[in-house]
Amino acid sequence: MAAGHRKPRASRRASGHGPSTPGGLEAVFGVHAVRALLDRGETPREVWVQEGSAGARLDELVEAARQGGARLQSRPRDELDRLAQGASHQGIIAFATPLAFEGEASLWLRLEGWPHAAPPLLLVLDGVTDVHNFGACLRSADAAGAHGVIVPKDKAAPLNATVRKVACGAAESIPVYQVTNLARTLAKMKSLGVWITGTAGEAEASLYEADFTGPAALVMGAEGKGMRRLTREACDTLVKLPMAGSVSSLNVSVATGVCLFEAVRQRQGAG
Repeated sequence: MAAGHRKPRASRRASGHGPSTPGGLEAVFGVHAVRALLDRGETPREVWVQEGSAGARLDELVEAARQGGARLQSRPRDELDRLAQGASHQGIIAFATPLAFEGEASLWLRLEGWPHAAPPLLLVLDGVTDVHNFGACLRSADAAGAHGVIVPKDKAAPLNATVRKVACGAAESIPVYQVTNLARTLAKMKSLGVWITGTAGEAEASLYEADFTGPAALVMGAEGKGMRRLTREACDTLVKLPMAGSVSSLNVSVATGVCLFEAVRQRQGAG
């Protein structure tokens, strides 16, 4: 570590017991996820750093956490591996307050008093339960400048440590609204002037025929099953990706990125 830094305090694991997350906290692992945590002003209560040379990039994070008052501990790599359950922790795990979904009331307050010059662009995920896909969708949504992500309370992935890791900081930066009834939510969004575009393999129109220049919500369904019937019926229009190869569909997170950046292209052209 750089000169002047306090070395993380070593902590021995009791024989026969694996590492555990401190009560009430969530493990946030990986450089990008921990950096996003610190950038949003949230200091973790405790940080585990892999024993040995951390390197300049990791050392900067450790110093920022130390200055914020986090308790630092040096732990062997196998403990970090077990706590991250095989995911790449990059030598650092922070323990912080779990992320929470925003509620429907926050969504309506934001849409009814829209604070941005650009019209809203929202991503709706119906039935995406895989945490890796969820995290990747959040990352794409943030990169495309989407204003929020909407998920149902049922048949949806949690906002857990794996999602935060895969999202590379997007889980902390983009609002994720959890709603009780997705079809009813879409209907109310339509009444507020938001155009709902759903994606379906059997749609007749191409993605590139859709109009995302105004207030828009893009609805992506689960892999395999796609959108649920009521969600599909709540859409204003359905579009599909033109598939030129032998595969019939894309991974939902890949398809989400393609669709969102078509919206980006259109909005930049319109501007």
